[in-house]
Amino acid sequence: MWGSYIARRIGQGLVVLWAAYTISFLILYLLPGDAATLFAGGGDQEAIDPALVAQLRSELGLDRPLWEQYIAALGKALTGDFGTSTQTGRPASELLLESLPPTLALTAFAFVLSVVFGIILALAASLARAQWLRNILSSLPPLGVSVPVFWIGLLLLQAFSFRLRLFPSMGNEGFESLVLPAITIAIPSGAFIAQLLSRSLRSTLAQPYVEIVRAKGASERRVQLGHAFRNAAIPALTMVGVLIGGLLSGAVVTETVFSRLGIGRLVVTAVNNRDVPVVQAVVVFAALVFVVANLVVDLVYPLIDRRITLARTAFVAA
Repeated sequence: MWGSYIARRIGQGLVVLWAAYTISFLILYLLPGDAATLFAGGGDQEAIDPALVAQLRSELGLDRPLWEQYIAALGKALTGDFGTSTQTGRPASELLLESLPPTLALTAFAFVLSVVFGIILALAASLARAQWLRNILSSLPPLGVSVPVFWIGLLLLQAFSFRLRLFPSMGNEGFESLVLPAITIAIPSGAFIAQLLSRSLRSTLAQPYVEIVRAKGASERRVQLGHAFRNAAIPALTMVGVLIGGLLSGAVVTETVFSRLGIGRLVVTAVNNRDVPVVQAVVVFAALVFVVANLVVDLVYPLIDRRITLARTAFVAA
């Protein structure tokens, strides 16, 4: 059963990767202009030499029918070759690997902060004795989810970089440069976790077995932390893949706000220059991370709660 389930999930993951590649290819094709036009004259239409554009389009293969471009690019992508950057002349996969370490460091730090922040906020809202305090703490997750990432980044820059001068406002030098960008991404992601966990805790605490535990004399803190939290965490765990995808997309915006080197700057530059190979390499990488994270979560389900069997997990995933 394990083998067939994993094979089915891998097959579904391959479909997701293919869809991400195809959709990104079509979107970039539909955007006005192309790499040849931008390379020949940039935004100055009068400076564009039609002969040079035609030559560049021929060299880049952009003069061929769309389906031929797609089939050729897809065939190479299946071998891990996403082509050559139209701006730098270097392999797209090489540019991706160079930009990956700072983004991974930022995303990993933001992930830890998100989980810690989400769990603490959800438990604080659940354990607070005063009703007014519970109401305030419960209103924070929806607020955190709705606030745009770039706005959070600008506020943190204004407060902690320009006024208090506690952290650098840009760059990749040292751990200090990670703090504000990681907090920027972690606030909406942590609020998302807190929102799911709080709702799940309320539902779990209403279950009959919780009343039995209380009747045996267990304290409210022991009931929530020792019995309810583990079961309540399962729905939040199901969203790890979505959370990681949100962290990666947040990194694109955050790295631009804080002028950090990484995948964010790479993809923004590539989109502006219609550098299709680079954009598609980044899109497929992000989709791969999403697929792998969800597969790992599905396989971890039975280890967290033995009531969840592989057959039930397979049914839910399907």
